[in-house]
Amino acid sequence: MYSKIHILGASGSGTSTLGRALAEHLPHLHLDSDDYFWAHKYTKQTEINERLRTIHRDLDQKEPWILSGAVCGWGDGLRPWFDLVVFLWIPGEIRLERLRAREALRYGAEILPGGSMFDEVQTFMEWAALYDTAGPEVRSRILHEEWMSQLQCPVLRLEGDMTVEERVEAVLKEYNAAGT
Repeated sequence: MYSKIHILGASGSGTSTLGRALAEHLPHLHLDSDDYFWAHKYTKQTEINERLRTIHRDLDQKEPWILSGAVCGWGDGLRPWFDLVVFLWIPGEIRLERLRAREALRYGAEILPGGSMFDEVQTFMEWAALYDTAGPEVRSRILHEEWMSQLQCPVLRLEGDMTVEERVEAVLKEYNAAGT
């Protein structure tokens, strides 16, 4: 039975969107790793011991759950908790366009030159653009592949520009095939 599902992929690949959508079809609670990682979104990280204490508490108390977002590095000890991992990958140009649109929606004119969020968003976009080409020293496909190679549970790979509905259907097919 898949009661502990983890969804990971590059920033902008749709992990949070898929997690929320699946929670509408399954009895699972949706949790997002960003809520544990960031004390203040994109500017101040939660101290790692506090992050781990909080995520362990929530994962212990709220089963079944879906955890979206990467936990590579800081959450490596969570690997044994997962009974299904869903890996999302979409072409970089599509992913980066989605990120630009998301940041514009979140911050509006503040991301434009001279805006209060311009530098932060530029730094974030440069970091996000590295996903398909960087090594394991940053959040990259190589890091995710290495991380997944150490999992003991099934990994469902959803690669390509799929709609949310197509992704939900693929995960539900896997979920139902497991006899849950």
